[in-house]
Amino acid sequence: MSDEQQLDVYPSMTVAKEQGADKDEKIEPLKLGKRLKEIRMAHGLTLEEASKRTGLARSTLSKIENEQISPTFQAMQKLAGGLEIDIPQLFAPPKQIKATGRRDITRQDEGKPHPTTTYEHELLATQLTKKKMMPFKSRVRARQFEDYSDWIRHDGEEFLLVLSGEITFFSEFYEPVQLKEGDSVYYDATMGHMLVSISKEDAHILWVTAS
Repeated sequence: MSDEQQLDVYPSMTVAKEQGADKDEKIEPLKLGKRLKEIRMAHGLTLEEASKRTGLARSTLSKIENEQISPTFQAMQKLAGGLEIDIPQLFAPPKQIKATGRRDITRQDEGKPHPTTTYEHELLATQLTKKKMMPFKSRVRARQFEDYSDWIRHDGEEFLLVLSGEITFFSEFYEPVQLKEGDSVYYDATMGHMLVSISKEDAHILWVTAS
């Protein structure tokens, strides 16, 4: 396994998989009026604007949202058409978002060093486990394509931002491209890729890898 590939299995960089919903979690009975209001608000629509889109009177929409009346099937068809949703979406309870309160601060130059033959990585947010993203900064030591024994490939997608200097970004299915400070690239990390510094000083980059 190459030095670069070892980074992908680094313990602090493990990517968490989506956790399933708690089987014992109780779900509130759906209130259609509340659900309709949530959908309307998500679209950024006032009652008047929703009325024009659906063809239902503003007063009718207001009564439905306040659970004063139940919509007929014809009214639900108009709601779905005007709000550009499928009728089942009117009955689907909104996803519950639970804050975990996770946070990790990495001060400048206080990340965990992880040097390789072609990069000098600084791992960020190393106190958090089961991260869904893997952020790290790197100094690019490689100066030519031949410095690599093979393409680098790993699972997930990757975002790269050049912090300083200039690089050539090589990828398996595209022509090499030069990127300078402030330039970025987002790519499929299963595609072979590598980069080299072409500026006088070694380039510094920010990498974020996600599954």
